[in-house]
Amino acid sequence: MTRVFEALFGSRDEDAWLTALVDAEKALAAALAKAGVIPAEAASEIARVPVSFDAAELGRQALGAGNPVVPLVRRLRAQVSSETARYVHFGATSQDIMDTAAMLVAKNAVGAMLTNVDASADACAALADEHRDTVMIARTLMQHALPTTFGLKCAGWLVALDEAAANLRRLRFTAQLGGAVGTLSVFGDTTVPRLFAAELGLDEPVIPWHTNRTRMGELAGAFGVLGGVLGKIALDVTLLAQTEVGEVAESSGGGSSTMPHKQNPVRSVLITAATRQVPGLVATMLAAMPQEHERAAGAWHAEWETLNSMCGMLSTACARTRDLLTGLRVDRERMRANVDMTGGLVMAEAVVTALAPAMGRATASEVVTELATSGRPFRSALLTDPRISLSEEDIDKALDPAAYLGAANELTDRALRR
Repeated sequence: MTRVFEALFGSRDEDAWLTALVDAEKALAAALAKAGVIPAEAASEIARVPVSFDAAELGRQALGAGNPVVPLVRRLRAQVSSETARYVHFGATSQDIMDTAAMLVAKNAVGAMLTNVDASADACAALADEHRDTVMIARTLMQHALPTTFGLKCAGWLVALDEAAANLRRLRFTAQLGGAVGTLSVFGDTTVPRLFAAELGLDEPVIPWHTNRTRMGELAGAFGVLGGVLGKIALDVTLLAQTEVGEVAESSGGGSSTMPHKQNPVRSVLITAATRQVPGLVATMLAAMPQEHERAAGAWHAEWETLNSMCGMLSTACARTRDLLTGLRVDRERMRANVDMTGGLVMAEAVVTALAPAMGRATASEVVTELATSGRPFRSALLTDPRISLSEEDIDKALDPAAYLGAANELTDRALRR
């Protein structure tokens, strides 16, 4: 069943971690050689070691030390000459390699997420531009409220995606190399850590960050916000796709095992299922931030699978959101029909606004509320009530949803220009 769930929610990519761990060890050897600490020939030999380890077996062997770096180093040393073996993992501690690998895994995952988030934002921009004049009903507390445009709704999705992407772009992906307790005791200065970070394309920290987990907290926070944004879009689409609403539909799929007529919004449902799991994972990452002295006793270990799960689920949710938005089908006529279904009652605020100059807003609100809740057709009630001083033309203007959109188009254009 594990592979079934991976297809639905994203894989926990053990191969990516294994590659990152080996890359970190190879980069360490390269940095050591450039600094003149180990022979260049040794670094070259370490660099030629293939990533061909059995991840599952490595995990079983990790039980003895509590992390996979210890058995990984044994495997690496076994694949090089005895002279070179002494330089594998030279001067590093297990956390240096694990934290650096975590940064590599996260950086690669974020890069893929951003590709899909940017494409999703482009799809939202196209929808916003196409539907800037498509009138639909806005809903507050799940009830019909006032008219808006589908373009403005898509502009809202667009801005949220852009803001989530900006959070991801602000993240720091920083190498970790401090040695046993963060003093660089084997190296004596910061030359090797600087070269190490450069080899991997990661930032160099001011000092080793073994128990300073701000980077992990920031990563979790950005992932949590992204999950919330993707979940919001998926929820909106799910609600708009309900049979009795019918304003949008996914491009394809969604069949039922027993009801041939159904087209369930499966992309939206799977995005929702993934993003509902993210807040708990964020909480775990934040709970793991307070760590004991110079090396954590369990909190650091709690980050690995948590980060792995977030990367897998959000990467898949980002790709699925892109697919959802690029193929979204919009029913303009149904949107307008849902606006008109109340017989003009959703325009009650516009009528109050039109009456306010003559009778004051408070009185106008009382009168319109009385007529709107009388059970009579709203337009007829307005035309026949002696307290309403508006002409028929003015009443029809007040009841026109397209004439009461405020700054919707301007706001949509602002989002598109941004």
